Amino acid sequence: MQISESPLAEAGRRYFSPADAETWISLLRPAFHLRALNDGEEPVAYLGGTPDLPAGVEWPVWEGHGPLGFVAALDCAQVPAKELDIPLPESGTLLFFYFDGLGESSVAYTDPDSVFNGTRVLYVPADAELVPTTAPEGTSPFPRLDLGGELIATAPDNENTALIAAYGDPNDPVAYTEYPTTDPDGTGFWDDLTAFRRDHSPHHRIGGYALPVQGAVEPEGAQAFHPGKEEQAEQARKELAADLVLLAQIDSDSRTAMGWGDAGRLYWMIRREDLAAGDFAKATFTWQCE
Repeated sequence: MQISESPLAEAGRRYFSPADAETWISLLRPAFHLRALNDGEEPVAYLGGTPDLPAGVEWPVWEGHGPLGFVAALDCAQVPAKELDIPLPESGTLLFFYFDGLGESSVAYTDPDSVFNGTRVLYVPADAELVPTTAPEGTSPFPRLDLGGELIATAPDNENTALIAAYGDPNDPVAYTEYPTTDPDGTGFWDDLTAFRRDHSPHHRIGGYALPVQGAVEPEGAQAFHPGKEEQAEQARKELAADLVLLAQIDSDSRTAMGWGDAGRLYWMIRREDLAAGDFAKATFTWQCE
């Protein structure tokens, strides 16, 4: 896939000035969109079901709350990792768990304990000895849904630090009104962007930009590592948010009975260097809904 030939790039050329279009296209990033399987296609990932775990690895549990629910598995060998701009493992499997609780036991980005213990990313090496598992008592597995995948271009939202740096003034809280991406004149840019997103729904993706429901997700992901209202914590959150990349985004999906609040999405993020080192314990998380 050539980013410069994507529908998102074409929308920039169609509606923006040549200079703004060039900037827009330079901001686009590749992602691996997880979609319905084509006939004869091998699964790349699956949602729901019950994963096999390596011998000696226990099903993740949040102490005091219960076992986490299994969300998704990704076969890294089936992903064209070299065409992404994140250092995804080239083999093995990534497993994503999330405690879909209610009330005081739900995961919230403002509660570090819930982020680090109520979610989990497990990496299973390709040569690991796997043991069939059953879902522990207290969980109700989602129906399994096998997925294929394809590379797509993704775009930053108007609160993304990269877009702000490219078009606006980080110190001006209303500068976004002047971005070409706000489509103030109703040129049709947002119609094209909305049509592209509709064609790639549900929005399950690996890498690329997150598609927020309620504002930029990176500052929320940084909150777990640097909680507090002190100036030092706020600055550390800002710096970490700029370093976080999307690892996985899992949308609500009626095909497998996954519903994260009201049409919500789950977001796992990580620093590039931690991903390259395979240090998934340093992944962070947030979720948003309408």
